[in-house]
Amino acid sequence: MNKIYYLASCDTCRKIIKALPKGHDLVFHDIKQDPINEEQLDEMYQLSGSYEALFSKKAQLYKSLGLKDKALTEADFKKYILEHYTFLSRPVFIIKGAIYIGNSQQNILQVHKALS
Repeated sequence: MNKIYYLASCDTCRKIIKALPKGHDLVFHDIKQDPINEEQLDEMYQLSGSYEALFSKKAQLYKSLGLKDKALTEADFKKYILEHYTFLSRPVFIIKGAIYIGNSQQNILQVHKALS
């Protein structure tokens, strides 16, 4: 099952979703309305190989909690992602067993190719 984990209130996520190829078969998961659980995060981890790769260092909470000044472990990254949706780098696509994390132009081009 192809999925997208996103934030409905995020302008960037909405823009990316609007530009997706027609006829895609994605299951949409708004991480604010329905927070990700440990099983979903573990699936992302299995595909990415790292909780840090899934973690957003752009999040306001990252700075306000002083996390940028701490040496975070993989367990810390996992804990923070599960505690608050803002720590998940988004959007996260899982398409045909591959994971695409974040909103970089290159990443979104790969998503479009995978959905075509």
